[in-house]
Amino acid sequence: MDISVRDQVFGGDNRAWLGSQHGTESNRSITLDVSTFTEATHYPDGFIPSGTVLGEITATGLFGPFDPNAEDGRDTAAGHLFNSIPVSAGATNLGAPLLDHGAVVESKLPADSGLDATAKADLAGQIRYR
Repeated sequence: MDISVRDQVFGGDNRAWLGSQHGTESNRSITLDVSTFTEATHYPDGFIPSGTVLGEITATGLFGPFDPNAEDGRDTAAGHLFNSIPVSAGATNLGAPLLDHGAVVESKLPADSGLDATAKADLAGQIRYR
């Protein structure tokens, strides 16, 4: 985990995808495994955007991007990344909040959020999509 002091410019977070405040007051604390993310796909602007669908890696308990073809546990959606998370060069594990219940406006999720029919089925009963 990178705890060094650094200076960076980071814009405001876009959480227009949240369908209500329900579930936002008690997000689950998780750790992201940066090696499971692809810079060009998941954080081309230097941050993983809020709303990204995440899955838990069974062997480590860390989280990565949901991938229905993964065989490490990430093939089951666990929720959405609540905050955008900046990724600095050399970062390996990053703390993050997970929205694992609440309401989501599907059309306002980031373009490469990873949400598909499989993820929606995994999250049924936890997250209501509109």
